[in-house]
Amino acid sequence: MNRVILSGAIGDHGIAILAKREGLEFETEILSDSAPLHQLVAAMLGAPSGTNAIRCLRDPTRGGVSSALNEIAAQSQVSIQIEETSIPVRDEVRGACELLGLDPLYVANEGKLLAIVAPEAAEEILDAMRHDPLGVEAQIIGTVGNESAG
Repeated sequence: MNRVILSGAIGDHGIAILAKREGLEFETEILSDSAPLHQLVAAMLGAPSGTNAIRCLRDPTRGGVSSALNEIAAQSQVSIQIEETSIPVRDEVRGACELLGLDPLYVANEGKLLAIVAPEAAEEILDAMRHDPLGVEAQIIGTVGNESAG
């Protein structure tokens, strides 16, 4: 079963923009994660089996991680199971989401990516990602299955 990799902590961008638009202030400043991902992708492709093992890359901007994974599952007619405890969320983002009644899985991200990769190459690609500043917090967060889409 293919693995799902997330490049880092989620929700920073969406909460930062929401706070700015609505004039919200939190105990700590939450900064957008907006960043160009081309060097991170190059590092992934540079892993020994990178070009053959990466099945899909997706930017979880609009609708967040959950919406992006649901779109991948529907388009590919597969199921995706995630382990929510493996998804990095900064404490300040988690706290802001709790105050605002939001789920961090649905909050926008601008400097993160989701990758679907072959299982035998997942650790190798994860290691390559973690050597790039934008992938230091990368985690394997789930698996792709053959069950019905969703």
